Amino acid sequence: MIKHALSVTRQADFAAWYQDVIAEADLAEESGVRGCMVIKPWGYGIWERIQAVMDAAIKDAGVQNAYFPLFIPLSFFEKEADHVDGFAKEMAVVTHHRLIADGKGKLVPDPEAKLEEPLIVRPTSETVIGSAMSRWVQSWRDLPLKVNQWANVVRWEMRTRMFLRTSEFLWQEGHTAHATRDDAMDETLRALEMYRSFAEEVLAMPVIAGEKPEHERFPGAVATYSIEAMMQDGKALQAGTSHYLGTGFAEAANIRYQDKDGGHSLCHTTSWGTSTRMIGGVIMTHGDDDGLRCPPRIAPHQVVIVPMLRDNEEDAAILDYCRDLEARLKALDAFREPVRVLLDASANKAQAKRWGWVKKGAPIILEIGPRDVAGGKVAVIRRDRLYQESGKLDTSFTPKDEFVGGAVAMLEDIQRALHAEAKERMHANIRRDVTDLAAHFGGDDKFVGWVEVQWSRPTGAVLDGIVEQLKALKLTMRNTPLDAAPADGACFFTGEPAVERVLIGRTY
Repeated sequence: MIKHALSVTRQADFAAWYQDVIAEADLAEESGVRGCMVIKPWGYGIWERIQAVMDAAIKDAGVQNAYFPLFIPLSFFEKEADHVDGFAKEMAVVTHHRLIADGKGKLVPDPEAKLEEPLIVRPTSETVIGSAMSRWVQSWRDLPLKVNQWANVVRWEMRTRMFLRTSEFLWQEGHTAHATRDDAMDETLRALEMYRSFAEEVLAMPVIAGEKPEHERFPGAVATYSIEAMMQDGKALQAGTSHYLGTGFAEAANIRYQDKDGGHSLCHTTSWGTSTRMIGGVIMTHGDDDGLRCPPRIAPHQVVIVPMLRDNEEDAAILDYCRDLEARLKALDAFREPVRVLLDASANKAQAKRWGWVKKGAPIILEIGPRDVAGGKVAVIRRDRLYQESGKLDTSFTPKDEFVGGAVAMLEDIQRALHAEAKERMHANIRRDVTDLAAHFGGDDKFVGWVEVQWSRPTGAVLDGIVEQLKALKLTMRNTPLDAAPADGACFFTGEPAVERVLIGRTY
């Protein structure tokens, strides 16, 4: 029987397992402020890798980075009624600019320091960026205008979970302005495809890209698109969104341009973003009962070398051997970047270090002892397949030169294997033959995946009734997949002719 490194398994308690992975992999910890977290170096290293690859893709699309204020005047939000209504319950508000002592050992807001206008701590930046765009766009020659910022945002959350739903989180938000609807829609779908390919190719996390139903749109948007990933418990995770905002935000912020004929027109705008929520998605897509399995493309260290030191005369030779191995590996390129290698020469015992890196999910772990040095070998552990069929740790003893020669191919194979495993699981758990949602999702099986049904896109009271029906079952519509088969029958809910297919499931 395999004895796993974590205290709880996915099958026994998926929610507790998720928290255990975060703690044991040293990704993050509670901060002392409800809903906020400290992202520790290994977790932030993963975010830095996400940033680096995503930022390159953003810039390749002709988008420039900028930075906008954390504090946004309340009046900016009041100009866009649908937008402010969608975020009103989540906004953090600053009303005073100074504290004073109350004479009882406490600090309280100074009544004389009340702000003339409350400031909102950034929940998203459409309004403040729209204000800037209204100054920056004058003529058709200024379009398209494309900016992105990497920042933190604050949205008060009642039920929080690290990385997935926190009051403060890190993200990137792209905002663009265009002369025509077609150009803006092209940008909206370009960003969606960027997220889809990033999730699949970099995070090794298969997703379904599609349009959100009307009631799931971003507040104030004309159309919202998302990528939806299936976690190992069958729930959906919205991992990125892209919005076509029409001219509504442009009208509120007065983003207009003079066309070639001298007339003035409103711009069509877009926004798109993804966040540290992706790290939660990686945990729940790839993690196992020993901790995180980190895809090589986002692993802060792709290869970790663990020398087995014993405080004797053999240690110097072992370290020399490891340093040579480290240098040779760092000279290699994987995924068009230098291989990221760490020599862990810390004073901890080798076995403790090995299991520490297993829990963190380092893709390849190498153990080097005196026998390995004498035989010119390395002991190799692939994190994506940790055990033999017998239950023993799957360690291969490989000649040093052979390992170095095949290290890049091994990293590429780990990346492929993680994606293939997750993709097979996702497609195996999308059902298209369900006739009773309550029976399907109300059974004893906790890991029921998603259901795809045909859909007529009803609106008004009919849609409201369907939403309430789903809410009672703790279900939501995720999106209508862009690559789904054409509708060819009746709507699952109304019996009217269907126009598309929609995914339904439980969500984070």
